[in-house]
Parts: sequence; C-alpha cells; structure tokens
Amino acid sequence: MAAGARALLLARRHRLLPALLLLLAAALLFPGAGAFKIAIRSVDNITVLIKPGPSTQAERFCKMCSGRTCFSERKIQSGGQFDFNFECSMPENYWVLVVERHIDCMSRHCPFEDVLLHPSGLPNLNRTFIWDVKAGRKDALVLKFATQLRQIESGDTCPDRVVYKIGSRFVTNTVNIGFFCRNGSVSRVKVQGEVIMTLELPWDAKLNTSGFKIESRDSIKRLCIIESTFLSESSVTLMSANYPLGFPEDELMTWQFVVPPTLRASVFFLNYTKPNCERKEQRLEYFLPGYDKPEVYSLKDTQPMNIPGAFNLSLQGCDQDDMKPEALRLLFRVDVHYPKNEENISFTVDLRNKYKKEDMNVTIYSNTVQSGSPACFICRSARHCGPNVTLTSGDSYSITILCRKKDVSSNVKIIVERAIACFRSRDCQDRVFALVVPKNLLDLPIPFDMLIWKVTAPEDTNIELRAPTLKLQEHLPKLQYGCTTSYSYTINGTTPSKMITFGTYCPGGAIEKIQIRNNITISLKAYGHRFNESVRDQDLKLVFVPAMKEDCIFTVTPAPKSKVYLQTPNWVDGLPSYMNVYWNISVPPKNIAQLRFLSDRMNVRCDKAWGYVHVKEQRPNAEENLRRHDESLPRALDMRHNFWVNISNCFPYPGSRLSMQFSVTVAGKKSDLAIIVGVVAGVLAVLTVIGLAVGCIKKKKKKENPQTPMVGVYNTNVNTQLPTKPGVFKKGRKNNESHVYAVIDETMVYGHLLDNMSGPGNAEIGVYQPFTGAVSSRPPSPPPISSFRKMSKLPEAEDSSTPMTDSETYTFAHQVLEPLKSNGDTHVSGNGEVDTSLKKELENSVL
Repeated sequence: MAAGARALLLARRHRLLPALLLLLAAALLFPGAGAFKIAIRSVDNITVLIKPGPSTQAERFCKMCSGRTCFSERKIQSGGQFDFNFECSMPENYWVLVVERHIDCMSRHCPFEDVLLHPSGLPNLNRTFIWDVKAGRKDALVLKFATQLRQIESGDTCPDRVVYKIGSRFVTNTVNIGFFCRNGSVSRVKVQGEVIMTLELPWDAKLNTSGFKIESRDSIKRLCIIESTFLSESSVTLMSANYPLGFPEDELMTWQFVVPPTLRASVFFLNYTKPNCERKEQRLEYFLPGYDKPEVYSLKDTQPMNIPGAFNLSLQGCDQDDMKPEALRLLFRVDVHYPKNEENISFTVDLRNKYKKEDMNVTIYSNTVQSGSPACFICRSARHCGPNVTLTSGDSYSITILCRKKDVSSNVKIIVERAIACFRSRDCQDRVFALVVPKNLLDLPIPFDMLIWKVTAPEDTNIELRAPTLKLQEHLPKLQYGCTTSYSYTINGTTPSKMITFGTYCPGGAIEKIQIRNNITISLKAYGHRFNESVRDQDLKLVFVPAMKEDCIFTVTPAPKSKVYLQTPNWVDGLPSYMNVYWNISVPPKNIAQLRFLSDRMNVRCDKAWGYVHVKEQRPNAEENLRRHDESLPRALDMRHNFWVNISNCFPYPGSRLSMQFSVTVAGKKSDLAIIVGVVAGVLAVLTVIGLAVGCIKKKKKKENPQTPMVGVYNTNVNTQLPTKPGVFKKGRKNNESHVYAVIDETMVYGHLLDNMSGPGNAEIGVYQPFTGAVSSRPPSPPPISSFRKMSKLPEAEDSSTPMTDSETYTFAHQVLEPLKSNGDTHVSGNGEVDTSLKKELENSVL
C-alpha cells in the first residue's frame, strides 16, 4: 500500500511539473503580474494613487484586485497599506502610479538633502512623483540637479522619457517654470514661494533617486532664477516661464549663465511676442562682464555676441491691457563656443605663506578700448569674470586672462595695495620696513603697474623714508630736471587736515631721507620693460621715528661737482598755511655749495602773519640769512659748511599760493680759488689802466688851467659813514654833501689790494679755513607762529635812515623783523656782507 501511494504521488508531481514551468515562464515574461504590497509610514506624509492610464480598457483587460475585491483605482494614505495584484501580464499598459509628497519648508526643519523616491517596492508602472514644497512668499528654494537639465517645450518628449516639470504657486495661481529633460546645462533652479516639482518616470526606468536635492533657502525677489552652466562648446534653448501661454503679468525672472573663461557665448532670439502694456513697460536687461550697470536691450535688437565669462539675462513683464491682451513670450538660444583671434593666458597668483598675515590686495585690471568696454577680461573662476579682479593675501588663485586681440601685455596691469600701520609707538618705533615689490608678482606674465603703501602712525610718531644707497631725485620736468628711470615714487599726505602732495621722486638723486609729520601713501609707478630688472635693486625703507615739531624735513646729500634742484611740497596748490619745510643740506668736504633761488621773491600775498626764507650754516656763531615774503631774496649764497634752508608760509590771501624752487650747486674750492686769483689779476690790470688814464688827465688839465682844483673819484660801494644813532641824519647821505671830497688818494681806495706786494703778479691771497668743530643737527627755529596769528594785516615798512654795518646780523631769535632799507649809498645783504657790484663790473670788463 505504501509503495503504491508513493508511485501515485510521484506521477501526480510529474504531471504538475509542466504547469509549474509555465507559471515560472509567465512570471519572467510578465513582471507586472503578480501580488504587490504598498505600505506607507505615517511620518512620510506621502499619498499613492493607482489609477488607470490613458487606456480606457484597464477594468476589462487588466483588473486590479485585492482578494476577491477589484478596484477601478485605489488611493493609499500615509500610515496605510494595500495588498493587490493585477490580473494581466502587462499592467504597465493599463495602470499608472501617482506619488505625492508634501514637504514643509516654512519651519526650520526643511530637509536640505537629496530627495529620495519613496515608498519603495512599487510595481513597475509609469510613475509620476510630485513634491509639494511649501515655503514663505518671500523665500526661494534652491533646487540643485545632479544631472543637469535641458529645457523643452510643452508636449515634447525626452529620449529616455524621464521628464521634470517645475512650477510655482502663489496662493491659488500656479505658474509653469518649464519642462526639462536630463543631460543639459540647467544646474540650479531657484523658485520663490511654494514649489511644485514633478518627475515622470517610465515603467522600465531604473532610478533609485530623484536626481535633485533641496540645496538651500534664499531670497531672490523674483519669480525664479534659472542657472545654466557650460563645461564645453554647446547650444541650448531656453524659454520664458509659462511658455507658450504667456509670461505672467508684472513678473521678473532671470537666467544666470556660467561660462568658462576660455569660451564665448552668443544669444539669439528664436521667437518672441511683445505684450500690450497698460502700465509699466516690458524690459530686457543683460548684466555683462566688464559693465557696472545692466545693459538694456529690446526684443527686436540684435542680442549680445561673443560674451566672455558669466553673464545674466533678466526679463521683466508689465501689466497688460485687458481690452487688447497680448502675452509676453520669449524663446531663445545660447551658443557657447571657443573664441577666435583672441589670446588667452592662465597663471597662478600665490599670496599664501609670507603674505598671509599682511594686509595686501592685488588687483589685476584691463585697459578700456574706444567704445568704453574693457580690452580684456580677467577671470578667477567661471563666476567671477570682468575687467578687473581683486585678490586678498592668504590664499592662492588661478587666473585666466581673455583678450580680444593678442595684446595682453599692453592692456593688462597689476596694482598692489599694502597697509603699514603703527598703532602704538613703543611697538614700532625704529622698526624698519623695506618698501619692495614682492618677487612672485614680478615673475607673473603680465606687467607690473603700481604698488601703493598706505602708512599710518599715531600722533607721537613720525614717518621717515630712507634711501641711503640710491638716494632720490625730485621730478621737476619744467626745469628739465625730470626722472628718466623705469619707476618713480609719489608721496601724498592722507591726514584729513593735511591732504598735500610731497612730490614725485625717482632713484639716482641727492635726497637721502624724508621725514614727515603726516600719514602718507607711497605710490611706486612702473614705466617700460626695464622695470623688473631695475626695481630689484631698490633700497627705499620706511622707519617710524619719535615725533618732531617740524612738518617736513628733507635730508639732501649732493655729490661733489653736482647740481640739485629742489622745490616746496604741494607745488600745484601751494604750501599749506603756516607750514614749515626744512632742507638739511650737506656740503662735501673741500667743496663749496652755492644756493640760488629761482625767483626774486617768495611771490605770496599774506593776509595774516609773514612768510619767511631762512638760511643758516651748521656751525657755531653762524650768521643767519633771513628774508621776509615782501623782501627780495638773495641772488646766490656760498656755503662752506652743511646748512639749513627753511621756508615758512603765512596765511595767504585767497588765490595766492607759496611755491618756490631753488638749486644747490657743488664745486671744488681749488677751482674757486683759481677764479678768485684770475679776478684779482684782472682788477689789478684795470687799476693800472685807470691810473695811467688819470695821470694823463691830470697833466692835461694842468696845462690847460693850472689854477683849477683836482676832482676826486667817488666809489659808491665803500661805506665811509660811521655807525650813528637813529635820527642823526634824517635826510640820508644821498641827500647831503657829506660824502663829497675834493681829492681822494687812489692808494686809500685800492691800497688794501697792494699790501705785501713786491710786484703786480705776486699778490698773496688768504685761504679760508673751514670750521671743524661740532655742529647742530636740529633745524633752526622759525619766528614763533603765535606772533603770526596775532597779526591781522601786515604793517607798513618804516623808513629808516640808520645804515647797517657788518657787525649787525639777523638772528632767528628776533620776534619782529623790520625790512632792510637802503640809504642809497651802500647795499648790504641780510647776512651783513657788502654787495660787491664794482667787483663784478670789473670782472665783466676783464672778461
């Protein structure tokens, strides 16, 4: 019995085997068939709807049943579950799935992450996923796509049948931003307000993720922003929102195009309609690289072409006329291509390491062409491309320069700004800063243009510039004393109450130091191709030193047999009121320096106080030469020792300014002595001729009239009057006859030239012995400013008949200085020296 039962069972099994094989083959061939289970968690906030597709034969040919109950459609809510099966082999031909998820981004718990395809385990039907993301009306959600999108018109299909649809909802109005396929250029879409995101997937799509994420929340104050990123040459088509139905009234949308710096973009309008505006106007704006303001175009204009770098395009709608409506529509194409006939260079600017802690900015800028647009574009990324770019210290940058022609070196320059600040004097006094151009900037493939040091110091600290080796020469082109070097320095005062220009200087002069009581900027300007080589030898240094009462001191060290021109600061506008400037001028050993002012007077009209020129040698008991602004300046002064030149300004009348220039010429003493000997020999020869002439005249007159008394010769350059008290000769010697003599013996007039002479060619000349003792390095004090300010008007010069003798000299200690008056007889300089006009006339006659 048992064996028979086993045989019967095996036979039954063998009979069922073909049926089992048929069921397995059907399962493999018709994967849509079978049993399914959809379970949704309550926290997912998801609704799944299974409904018939476009075909109306679903209930007839492919029923959806759960047990013995069949459904025409079924909706599963969050927290629900549904077990079902399809009674056909290909349910995807009859049924579709709609999965809708609600996301709340109005609170702080907005999921900024990749959006997943929930729930899992869905049957392979054509699926539509809808994400309804709520946000505030002023907020915009940023959607970022892993595979960039390509916009298509409504009704078009995508090759893989994967379609994205993006919409926006304001209260009850829904606006379609656009339809998109995968594999395009749209990388981000920013939508203001509530976002309706839709993804349509075919039944055989093998996608586990949605392909986008909610990246962030932003404020854009417009309907949407579509970002389109290009990685290589390509062409894309884009369209306005709600196309072709019409752009919403009074809305604004923007396209942001991110173009690599090595490519160019051109815009072409394919189709558009202009709205019939009742209020406002439709507006089309481009924000192009190289322009500070948006460029406005009309729909019918030729749109921009060959755009380098990133740019924006904005479309603004208007309020349309309801009686004659005409919607705004725009369909356009953007072609991105490689440039033609252009030069592109790329390099790295490394501002790390030693520059990390320094306050330094590097600006790379382009010149402009005749149209006003930049000749080149400088890009540090695809998003930052324009006529200039500024780099800060502490980082490394990759720079690409795009020029329309092959002229990068002539159209692109570098400007560097560095800050040197002293906040506490004890921390920075006597600290030396080398004012040099960083070597890595000199090695860049574009020329260096300018470096600006911004220097600030506290009240008890001054700024000193030192050029001990190269020294500095002031740029004075009007005197044909201009700089011809490959770079120069311009020094400007930046203290608000002292905004002045101290001058432009270049290496190779006589100015060794400049000490300034002011915050300043020092601008190094490069000229020509020789700059990179010559600037490597620069030795300009900056030192913070203890404060001084003088406004500015120049230390000048002329070389032997040289000539130096100098001028007061702020030449164009004139020296500021009450400002004192000093020049500490060294005289080389065994040399004489001749100081000569290039004008006869100070040429300033003073409203309050006086202006002065002070000259004083740096030796004990040195005589001081002082001239007031209304007095004549000395023609030339010979200096055998180091000396000071001080120019002090008054409070000028409006429109009057104090600007002075002077020169210092250095010559050897031996050459001067040779000139003096030659002059004396010439004088003796002239005297011999005069003596013979006088003797002949005497003899002739004796023959003609022996009784006639002899007439004396009067020398106007000899002071024969003794010092007297004021008021004794009120008429003055030129108005009386006290100086008339009947006879003057020639030996009394010229006898001092004949002393110790055995012959006309053996005159002994005294040699000047220079002072070798200690001298003061501090500048002489000018007349007190307090006396300047007490005077509202200049006093009239008083007439005085009192002559000045050699023993009387001006000193800087005088409180009130009277102008020197001539008595008509003898001319005396401010340092007490007698004018040697006769000597010069004799020299000229000999020459």
